[in-house]
Amino acid sequence: MDLFTLSGKKAIVAGGAGDLGKAMVAGLRDAGVEVVILDIAEGMFELAETMCQPDKPKVIGIRTNLADRNELLHGFKKALETLGALDILVSAQGIQRRHPAEEFPLDEWDEVIEVNLTSVFELCQLAGRVMLEKGYGKIVNIASLISFTGGITIPAYAASKGGVAQITKALSNEWASRGVNVNAIAPGYMDTKMNIALRKDPVRDSQILARIPVGRWGMGEDMVGPLLFLVSPASDYVTGVVLPVDGGWMGR
Repeated sequence: MDLFTLSGKKAIVAGGAGDLGKAMVAGLRDAGVEVVILDIAEGMFELAETMCQPDKPKVIGIRTNLADRNELLHGFKKALETLGALDILVSAQGIQRRHPAEEFPLDEWDEVIEVNLTSVFELCQLAGRVMLEKGYGKIVNIASLISFTGGITIPAYAASKGGVAQITKALSNEWASRGVNVNAIAPGYMDTKMNIALRKDPVRDSQILARIPVGRWGMGEDMVGPLLFLVSPASDYVTGVVLPVDGGWMGR
């Protein structure tokens, strides 16, 4: 089981206060990883504090607006200084805006692309510099089923998540031979705040459930096992992968 040993590792989880993010933070903590959360969400500090347990590694919150490039850089530097080293980066930040494509406001397009794609690349770049210098690191970006499909009324989100899948592959191509694995997890239909409107729509909810072989919406906890695999030595020969965690949706 040494293949899955993570005790003593150091991680940054961007968007770690979100529904999926906090489950992944808890999973890393339970596996022995010290974690810094970069997030702007209200209650982020309280979340980090409640995650701290006497027999577990520390979880530290650093308030960071990932839509602001200068603030992102400052937050990353502070996180690196706090941890003293960096072994794992998880980019779980993401926002959603819905409008018919012909009416989609360009300012909201820019907002979604900045948070969901540009900030992911910037964090990968910053973390990559640290990891390449020591010849080891694990980067996991959070993509989406929409990385494979187009969705409806979410053109900016579709573009951003398609981009996350592609930069994951591009970075893997450059960095894998230098000891840094770059992969992505593509969650399916997850029971999160982002999908409240879909869950409340009885027609769409039933349509979605009918196509999921597992027969339920996903939960944040469903992300933990795949994440721990992708950041552990067990996945040293796995890189450039966009892994669906979707209850079987993609195979339907």
